[in-house]
Amino acid sequence: MTDRTTLDLGPQAGIVARVAAGVPDARLADRTPCPDYTVGDLLGHLTGLAVAFRDAARKDLGPTTDTAPDSAAPSLPADWRQVLPQVLDDLAEAWREPGAWTGMTRAGGVDLPGEIAGVVALDELVIHGWDLARATGQDYTPDQPALLASHAFLLAAAEEGDRGGGIFGAVVPAPDDAPLLDRAVGLSGRDPNWTAGTS
Repeated sequence: MTDRTTLDLGPQAGIVARVAAGVPDARLADRTPCPDYTVGDLLGHLTGLAVAFRDAARKDLGPTTDTAPDSAAPSLPADWRQVLPQVLDDLAEAWREPGAWTGMTRAGGVDLPGEIAGVVALDELVIHGWDLARATGQDYTPDQPALLASHAFLLAAAEEGDRGGGIFGAVVPAPDDAPLLDRAVGLSGRDPNWTAGTS
């Protein structure tokens, strides 16, 4: 796997911001591949995780890093179109500091090494970017280094039987020759063939 300290979250954060910008207000109540989330919920979740992992990178531990992601339904700020791209930029900038990848930190109420937290943040951006694009009918091509890191992280979790304390669903098998994004999505517990018209 690529040296984690060389991973730049900026390209993938920018892709997620562009997908979010393409979401019409009329789609906020639509379903997503995350069974419990509407599009609005997913945007709220992305906003919250960007703040949490930004603070985890800075080792600024407190309410934003201590709260489990499933402790409450995501809240979408009224000004999310301004807030989300800003916190995504802040997230990427925080993980450009070498110190973010060293020592221990916390995210979602879980203590973990900085190098793991950075990869988890990147994986969240890759998979939730796909969720958002698929739910709103947008094209989606993730940043290739981010996708490689996400797939490696998800594959290791699947092989070790570590499903993130229940945050991942059961693996949805994808053919070995399927696109890498489809294989990563399947490892995350999603159906790569999900569309807004499926259950």
